[in-house]
Amino acid sequence: MTPPPGWYRDPSATHQERWWDGTAWTEHRRAPGATGYGAPGTTGYGTPATTGYGAAAAQHPVPQAQPGRPSTVPLFSGGGQGQPGGTGRGKAVALTVAAAVLVAAIVTGVFVLGEDDGGGPETQAPPVTATATDPAPVTEEPSPSASEPSADDPAVVEDQLNGVTFPLPDGWVLPEHVAEDDVMMTTDGTYDCPADGGVCRHGLVVSRTVTSNAESSPKTLAQQDIEDAADDAYDRDLVGNKPFGGIESHEEVASGQVAVAGRAGYYVRWRVETAKGPGGYVQSLVFPSTVGTESPILVRYVFDAGEDGPPLADMDRITKGIRPIGDADTGGGVGSGIGPTD
Repeated sequence: MTPPPGWYRDPSATHQERWWDGTAWTEHRRAPGATGYGAPGTTGYGTPATTGYGAAAAQHPVPQAQPGRPSTVPLFSGGGQGQPGGTGRGKAVALTVAAAVLVAAIVTGVFVLGEDDGGGPETQAPPVTATATDPAPVTEEPSPSASEPSADDPAVVEDQLNGVTFPLPDGWVLPEHVAEDDVMMTTDGTYDCPADGGVCRHGLVVSRTVTSNAESSPKTLAQQDIEDAADDAYDRDLVGNKPFGGIESHEEVASGQVAVAGRAGYYVRWRVETAKGPGGYVQSLVFPSTVGTESPILVRYVFDAGEDGPPLADMDRITKGIRPIGDADTGGGVGSGIGPTD
């Protein structure tokens, strides 16, 4: 029996929960007990469940069972790595049944191979008996939603959930060991956070589907999100620490209409001053999706300021290079002609 889509304990990182789409694991993760995030692409985007930019990647509370969902996931045939696991009793039953089938197959095979030309069985070796302690077969981990760049096009990252691709500028890589949800890319390498400790990155880009207040204009959604984006990036992390000593002030340095993947969007950009370190820039960009119900897509940019941060122009390069999956000719970006966004 295949478990239904939902949030389950992440088999590769038990301190967090991971989205099972009914067939395979996706790359969507969240802190246990987080509110405001339901099924990716189908439930509300409200108060972000993560404040993780600059957070140590491995500090999370143990997740609890979700309301309305049993504390254990239904037994999944095989029970291998990369699949939601069953209960201990269910696994034992599955292993016992598998052992019985294996014994029957071995006995049948030995009997057939042992027959001579006259049809009678020859002397047979005793069958190998499998026990319930034998390890269950291991399955491969499903592919993440942020697809690996192909050899033909190594500079493109796919957001399969939202149906768009992002260009991967020089100095940027696919996310690894990142606590934040829905991260599409990060700058290469990490550094020690300047205040409360932990590991920080000089830049990251996050892509999420907005379904809460989805009827609002891209301008309204971007203006509503920018403060949360700044807090998540430079104020407190998931465990309440202040990697940069907290935010001391902010200033809006840019905002306006923007064409993204041929759709009319809106962006807001802040310069954030922090108690420790050079601070940074955050940007909230919202535009309609080109797939499904056309729910708005929210893209957050977090760039450290100073000489170690990524070039600020990368924000515009990434925005301009966003395309629908399978359509490399759709234009977009700051300064492109678009219709009204209100």
